Amino acid sequence: MFWDVNPSKINVKKNARYIIERILDFGDDQEVRWMWNFYDKLLIKEIIEKSRSLRPETKNLWKNLLAQK
Repeated sequence: MFWDVNPSKINVKKNARYIIERILDFGDDQEVRWMWNFYDKLLIKEIIEKSRSLRPETKNLWKNLLAQK
């Protein structure tokens, strides 16, 4: 999922936006569960709303899924 960077140099706090965007776009169930349990829900929702790098299909999917909660 992080093919363009050295994964050992990713900081889960400093690079939260990057990590969340990648998981939303390319993550599997296990990775999404980890993200959901690790990061603040408001941060995830904010990233979905404001992201310019998420694919439009991904953005729509997550907006719809979160609207159901």
